[in-house]
Amino acid sequence: MASLAYPIKTSVAALLAILLAAAPATAASFSAKRGINLDLWTTWPDETRWNDRSVILPFPEWRRTIDGADFAGLKAAGFDFVRMPVDPAALLSAQTAGFSDLLYASVLDSARLANAAGLKVIVDLHAIPAGGNRAIGTYQLLEDAALFDRYLDAVRWLARTVSREDPSLVALELMNEPVTGCEGAEARAWAERLKRLYAAARASATRTTLVLSGSCWGGAEGLAALDPRDFPDDNLIWSFHSYAPFVLTHQGATWTGGFVRWVTGLPYPPHSVPRAELDAIVAGIKEKIAAEASWTERQGQLSYFDELLAETDTPERLAATMAEPFERVSAWARKYGIAPGDILLGEFGMIRQEYGNGYVVPSAQRAAYYRDVIDLAERHGFTWSMWSYGGAFGVVEEFDGRKAEPDVMEMVRRLP
Repeated sequence: MASLAYPIKTSVAALLAILLAAAPATAASFSAKRGINLDLWTTWPDETRWNDRSVILPFPEWRRTIDGADFAGLKAAGFDFVRMPVDPAALLSAQTAGFSDLLYASVLDSARLANAAGLKVIVDLHAIPAGGNRAIGTYQLLEDAALFDRYLDAVRWLARTVSREDPSLVALELMNEPVTGCEGAEARAWAERLKRLYAAARASATRTTLVLSGSCWGGAEGLAALDPRDFPDDNLIWSFHSYAPFVLTHQGATWTGGFVRWVTGLPYPPHSVPRAELDAIVAGIKEKIAAEASWTERQGQLSYFDELLAETDTPERLAATMAEPFERVSAWARKYGIAPGDILLGEFGMIRQEYGNGYVVPSAQRAAYYRDVIDLAERHGFTWSMWSYGGAFGVVEEFDGRKAEPDVMEMVRRLP
């Protein structure tokens, strides 16, 4: 793909001024209420195979298993939009250079498939950690200046692609969960990168709603560190993610690092079982940490487990822990005059089962957690999008296309 970089060196500040002067002062073109995230990869093909079109197309990969009837089912369940993750590594890989135009076209076709079923779409540029079978992840995109410039080209190209669509039906999210610090220099550095991403997208898509998020893995703290006055554009949605309390929502997740991989069996909410039963569960987890953690990390891991567990040890503390991100974002929005409807809880959820781990979180507990977070989001007037359709956090499917327990989806169907 030929570079779409500007042939003259224009500062980001000057370019923003030009774009914003020309932009109409209107509300966000895209609005929605209740959504679900689609899957990213299910077969995880090695990047060395991406030059084989039959391996990577259609793109995104969920197109192989999800069709119009599945989208119609989501619509009937009460969802009005889907957040559609797109791995930018596939758009930037040398392996796909000969047919990258087909990848962009396939993304557009995928959005249209959801639209045809009555669902709106947020196209979400969603990098995942590099390593093993892929060379490009979020860390590389943010740390390699030349690679970030190439990513800007991909943002321009994708923005141009989706700009063909009705802006009330398709929006564009510029980067999922930037892996940066939550405050100070790292948060400011992300804000500068976000300005460049915004300028690249807005130059190619003048009417499309753009979804922006803050530093700190896209959490509430990172969003609150942004100054939205740097983006005086009404056609924006501001996103944050919340998985609080992490010790409950990511039980057994090996990829998180630390003690969480050994945490299984904690009920939601913790006070739903007798105290003696909860104490026995906690004692068993501590035994696993003590047995499995290295001697240099053992005490620190146990202490951190106690610290996070304390955030859930009474109904009041659990409620405060879960509410904190929402209250932080609401205060930020009030400060800057941002309407609650322009705030997106882009991800939230509770793991069902970690890959390769036999423990399955009881589905009734998962449904209760999703319901409580939805209540928080809707009480604050925020749009929400649960994580996710399938996989470890699957609410429609689990692994290999098998149906997940129906509790979470039944809860969604019963929403007023």
